[in-house]
Amino acid sequence: MDFRLKVFTVVAKHLSFTKAGKELSISQPAITKHIQELENLYRIQLFERAGGKISLTHQGAIFLKYATYILNGYDSLSNEMALLEKQYEGEFKIGASPTVAQYLLPSLAAGFIKHFPKVKFTLLTANSRQVEEALENHSIELGIVEGTTRNENLHYSHFMKDKLVIVTSSLTKVPDTITSKELANLPIVLEENGSGTLEIIGRKLFEAGIKLSDLNMIIQLGSAEGIKRFLAAMENSYAIVSAISVADELKSNRLKVVDIEDILFERELAFVSKNGRHNDKVEKFKEFAISTISSLV
Repeated sequence: MDFRLKVFTVVAKHLSFTKAGKELSISQPAITKHIQELENLYRIQLFERAGGKISLTHQGAIFLKYATYILNGYDSLSNEMALLEKQYEGEFKIGASPTVAQYLLPSLAAGFIKHFPKVKFTLLTANSRQVEEALENHSIELGIVEGTTRNENLHYSHFMKDKLVIVTSSLTKVPDTITSKELANLPIVLEENGSGTLEIIGRKLFEAGIKLSDLNMIIQLGSAEGIKRFLAAMENSYAIVSAISVADELKSNRLKVVDIEDILFERELAFVSKNGRHNDKVEKFKEFAISTISSLV
């Protein structure tokens, strides 16, 4: 890294040679020397000096943009090289909704462990609200949650989009496509209260002018596996579930999708963690999951 660029950006930040010298722990004459070398090299004036104060020139403002870009590139390079060398180890506590925990995390964890075999996963399976509570209680380091409700004490970042589908037994006689009004009359199975999936369903129905309470709900169950078993045992019943959770059943024709004309059930799956700086292991897992997920769904 060209240390002169670092000196320049610190001077530009403080607009003071003295403050820059204190931050960098070098003398003011050394600061002046580095700036003069840059000005001579590029044949420009970086700062204007007037009345004991300095300010960036037009050329200096342009130079700052590129110097910042270059220094950020150096930082990214250093971080990536450090991660390649780092051997993560120890327990990694992660929480996720039942769908994510059952259908996505096992493959993600297995792939991560192949790269970092000293990591030992501990998995909490809970609904989105419980995952957030576990983070606040320091019981886990990272969560993957559904829904749109956000806790201001936590940090959220995008993981992936997940489509929700209406499914029923392949033996059920039903049109391939229905309307939202027809949906309200179907005997339907929903997930438990507090789940992100139920929150998304309720919001999408509300946008279509339907209340969640208007549905002909026959039972609420706590997992996709329970819902699928119920559908298999009771023909002419329906459920709204993650497409991820029924991929195998759709391929084997045990379940079929019923399209709905006027509602798109889609949700965001998000990483959630405590506010503040995250440890390298958390960030590395998030990067790995995002880069890997397209091959799993």
